[in-house]
Amino acid sequence: MKKFFKILMWSIVALLFAGTFVYLWINSRGEKTVYDTVRPTIGSLSRSTLLTGSIEPRDEIAIKPQISGIIAEIMVEAGDVVHEGDVVARIKVIPEEGQLSSAENRVKVALQNLDLIRSKHERTAALWEKKYVSREEFEESENSLRNAELEVEAAKDALSIVRDGVSASNAQQSNTLVRATITGLVLDVPVKVGSSVIQANTFNDGTTIASVADMNDLIFRGKVDETDVGSLSIGMPVEITIGALHDVTLGASIEYISPKAVNENGANTFEIKAAVAVPDSLTVRSGYSANASVVLNRADSVVTVPEGVLEFEGNDAYVYILSDSVAEQKFDRRKVTTGLSDGINVEVKQGVDTTMVIRGYELKKK
Repeated sequence: MKKFFKILMWSIVALLFAGTFVYLWINSRGEKTVYDTVRPTIGSLSRSTLLTGSIEPRDEIAIKPQISGIIAEIMVEAGDVVHEGDVVARIKVIPEEGQLSSAENRVKVALQNLDLIRSKHERTAALWEKKYVSREEFEESENSLRNAELEVEAAKDALSIVRDGVSASNAQQSNTLVRATITGLVLDVPVKVGSSVIQANTFNDGTTIASVADMNDLIFRGKVDETDVGSLSIGMPVEITIGALHDVTLGASIEYISPKAVNENGANTFEIKAAVAVPDSLTVRSGYSANASVVLNRADSVVTVPEGVLEFEGNDAYVYILSDSVAEQKFDRRKVTTGLSDGINVEVKQGVDTTMVIRGYELKKK
């Protein structure tokens, strides 16, 4: 019985020793590394940049009054279509006391002068009938009377303009009527009836009565980083997407690139403008946020590989070409010349072709 337990004990020890040896031998072999493989393909690559900005009318015109006063009537509201010359508002003039007093005095003086000249003319006319004065003297008297009458009319007209802002001789072209200077859509009317307005002068831009723009002539206005501005040029095509209009892509072309950078949050950006082609069936509103996609470089029908299979060393790039796959994967390191990259795939100009197999991503097996 004792002999049995002794044999059993030595058997267990032998098994433990053998198991430990096998375990250490297996682990000493390490892991076998196996690589995935890829083949170069023929494809097209492009590198593009995305610009953020907004859709705006090319020209937004601020309609301003020609005289100062108070808004008496507004004939339009935002969204209305107006034509050049249409009246958009009427202004009630609040005369300046000094100018009003001067204009009234001018009328009084003109009337007094007219009365005096009329009396002289009547006497001259009576003498002319009796042949006591010459024809020349009579005609001079008659001309003085006409001039005095014209001065009265001019004085009254000046008083009407100062007091009412309306010329008695040309009421249709009165400065109190604010007219549209272009044909377009009214974008904004920032004033209300009763608001005080002032005319533009050397010291003030004047009060805007309404903003009008031609919404058939739109542009994309955005910013481009200095790292990409060198790849842009006038006339390059642009694809515009508008956040408020889903599944809508508009064509455009760059027509302006600012020659001067603007520093924003430590980065230099350049303003660009692109003319947008909007179909008649689509309504685009001023100020829509938009993105512009610009293709900076493009390569068609070129050999491409995934960028992840490249190994970089300094300014050089290398790939590993499969040389033996029967017994064990073996790869040869080869230098390649790369071209355009879109961030996923890269163009290989020299070094590989589509018949080769390239080492890809590493797979480990125990």
